[in-house]
Amino acid sequence: METLLPSSSVRLRALLPRSCSDRVPTVRNRTLRHAPPPRRNMSTAADAADVTAGVPAPSPPGSGGDNPPGGDVVVQYVVLRRDLIDTWPFGSVVTQGCHASVAAVWSYRHHPDVLAYCSDHNLDSMHKVTLEVKGETQLRNLSDKLKTGGIDHKLWVEQPEDYPTCIATRPYPKSQVASFFKKLKLCK
Repeated sequence: METLLPSSSVRLRALLPRSCSDRVPTVRNRTLRHAPPPRRNMSTAADAADVTAGVPAPSPPGSGGDNPPGGDVVVQYVVLRRDLIDTWPFGSVVTQGCHASVAAVWSYRHHPDVLAYCSDHNLDSMHKVTLEVKGETQLRNLSDKLKTGGIDHKLWVEQPEDYPTCIATRPYPKSQVASFFKKLKLCK
């Protein structure tokens, strides 16, 4: 089913007191004819091409597009604590992973790998690997191992409790970081 959007520009105004509204500029959005179809799967370049209609799909591995030379896919690793998955509400644990992921991307936002990962051509085909460790000790040990190996990452510490909950790397070519995570289990 196709959803039609208005073809005329839409004016957006912040809800401000009347005295301030004259100073707020009017923002116009792009004119869209049709909403994209709903996403079935976020992992393939073919699906990305279907959704973006007219925007080229990300280059396949080995073609030299947004991926580094040699077809090495750019991936972000997120590592959650299994003990929290078993004891906290699931949504809270997912939120911790989201915090760490966004913080890692923002902290290294000017790095070429992050720019490639967040490029327009890659937005519909980002790669993340979500893994788990048993608890806080293993999470801290992994963070130390990553620091020693020179791997940029964010150890997310929930505040004000000062409670480490997860790790996210900045996006890296998979071949540069996969060895640090090979002994960890996929998060299920």
